[in-house]
Amino acid sequence: MSNNEKSISKMPRQDFQTTLFKPLSIFLALRYVRSRHGHGFSTFISASSTIGIALGTMVLIIALSTMNGFERELAHKLLSIVPHAELMSVEKPISDWPSNIKKIQNNPQVLAAAPIISLTGMMQRKSQLKAIEIRGVDAVLETQVSDIQNYIIAGSWHDLDKKPSNGSLGNTNGIIIGVGIAKKLSVEVGDEVQILLPSTNRKDAFANNRTNDFSAPVKQQVKIVGVFKFGGTVDETLAYISLSQAAKIKGYQAGETQGIRLKLDDVFSAPAITRAVAYNFNHYVYLMDWTRTQGHLYNDIQMVRMVMFIVLALVIAVASFNIVSTLIMAVNDKKGDIAILKTMGASNQLIMLTFIYQGLVNGLLGSIIGAGLGVFLSLNLVDIVTFFERLFSLQLLSADVYFIDHIPSHLNTSDVYVTVITALVMSLVATIYPAWRATKIEPAQVLGQL
Repeated sequence: MSNNEKSISKMPRQDFQTTLFKPLSIFLALRYVRSRHGHGFSTFISASSTIGIALGTMVLIIALSTMNGFERELAHKLLSIVPHAELMSVEKPISDWPSNIKKIQNNPQVLAAAPIISLTGMMQRKSQLKAIEIRGVDAVLETQVSDIQNYIIAGSWHDLDKKPSNGSLGNTNGIIIGVGIAKKLSVEVGDEVQILLPSTNRKDAFANNRTNDFSAPVKQQVKIVGVFKFGGTVDETLAYISLSQAAKIKGYQAGETQGIRLKLDDVFSAPAITRAVAYNFNHYVYLMDWTRTQGHLYNDIQMVRMVMFIVLALVIAVASFNIVSTLIMAVNDKKGDIAILKTMGASNQLIMLTFIYQGLVNGLLGSIIGAGLGVFLSLNLVDIVTFFERLFSLQLLSADVYFIDHIPSHLNTSDVYVTVITALVMSLVATIYPAWRATKIEPAQVLGQL
């Protein structure tokens, strides 16, 4: 009689009594798992599958948490400067914007609204020129829809609307620029620069269309009253002037504005909310939202998330299918036990469930270990990355290029559940074929060879 047969035939009475209190298949599976220790190659294959599942689960949770972090930073930081949505006039300016803003704010999904006039032009300082995007804003209302005030590093945001005490230029024509523009033109707070803007006179534009001539640009002398540092390309292109100054350049009357900027409670529903607001707006406007200007960043994050999930899920699948090798060796090793169990009346279902449970032990251990490590590293990822950046004097993300200077992380429990369930399902699938092979063993043939 082989050792495997002795393990069943000489099973202590206490072990048989124990089976009365649990499914026999689970009892046999746990017994086979314990007896596997000491078989060098089989133990190695089993351990490698468990480690592979754990590593795949851990890395997948970290990757998904990182993508969640980038998505959160996109919503909370980049979109704190970039308009969530804008209603821009088609032809005529929007009149009586204060009353229109009050009407728009009646929508519960609109947190705040503010007037805006958009201009593009050039800023000149001596022989230096820089293309810029200028926003004419109300300094008080803008702080309700934007966090730009928090990024001022020189000067003051409220100097934008500060009136001079005399008839001089003073701060009436003040401008706030990004730090990238300031470095390009070598200017600082208090310096005066010139902005060149296209002519907005309709009669001149019509005449020029007939004569194929270009009108002279509008020149404005402005004084730098503030410098902000946000990060990325925003610092290189964006500038702010007062709404009254922008309206004067555009030739608007009092109470007129080019558009109204909206701050929404759900940035990812911006297109639908913008359409709902515009439907009740009594003016022809273009509908603009952040998905048109910065949507490529969100799409890139979603694409990377999907690709990483597929790749790392395949890594887990490869590790899970090491269970196939482990169970096939276990079935070959336990042929005598299977034959004896069948002669004692064990059903095919019992035999199959025994080896399925035995294989699931690897998937369960790997999933639990990987999930635990993944959750721990995801919660401390920022500190860990910062430590290695300081240790090796590296900077993975530069604020001058990206809108953040660190690797963000935000753990969602749903990602953990999905990852663990995925690993367990793959482990289950990997056990089916070897377990089915175990049910095909013929007791007479196996016992006849013993």
